[in-house]
Amino acid sequence: MMMDDLKLTALPEKEVPISHHRFEPYVDNGGTVLAVAGSNYCIVAGDTRMSDGGYGIQTRHYTKVFKLTDKCVIATSGMQADTIALRKRLDTQLRQYERDHGKSMSTPAIAQFLSNTLYHKRFFPFYTFNLVAGVDEDGIGCVWTYDAVGSHERVRFSSQGSGNQLIQPLLDNQVGKFNQQIVDGPRELSAEQALSLVKDAITSAGERDIYTGDFADIVTIDQKGVHFEKFDLKLD
Repeated sequence: MMMDDLKLTALPEKEVPISHHRFEPYVDNGGTVLAVAGSNYCIVAGDTRMSDGGYGIQTRHYTKVFKLTDKCVIATSGMQADTIALRKRLDTQLRQYERDHGKSMSTPAIAQFLSNTLYHKRFFPFYTFNLVAGVDEDGIGCVWTYDAVGSHERVRFSSQGSGNQLIQPLLDNQVGKFNQQIVDGPRELSAEQALSLVKDAITSAGERDIYTGDFADIVTIDQKGVHFEKFDLKLD
């Protein structure tokens, strides 16, 4: 047998598993916020549970609704660290505006300023999903809803967070009354009706969403100012 007829076959090398180390800068701490606006009021709610992205609860007393002015609040779900950073930036800019102009920034102006702030960070965005809610200079209730990079829309009602898919259809039905054949009573809820609906909605979300629960901050905004109250949710 000639040497050329011999085919040497190399032994296969032992496969070594490749491990990938990936940096993940974001975590969703869960929770739900919602807002309903009327002709002379705005009602906002946010639960106080902060989860760790899994099944753990970091705290049961983390507020997601922050007062910005006497006529405006921001309600935020998503990553807690980015929420704090965003709120500090807004507070700093709003204080500077008040020093420069001798008055507080209006609610529509805050809504536009937040959009600009989020868009400025679009390449490494704040992992927050926000609602700006309050009353405008004429006392009319208003809500703006956002995505993470600043796209926003003025609406009469909206929700954000882990319970959004549970709450938004309820708001569409009970507040928007979309595609209903029979509509009883006036199309706009009174402030008392809206308050009851908001409490029912956040309670219902807590029954189905494990990241929503413990307590809720209920906020009423009108021409007289911003009023906070606590509302109990389930603790399990």
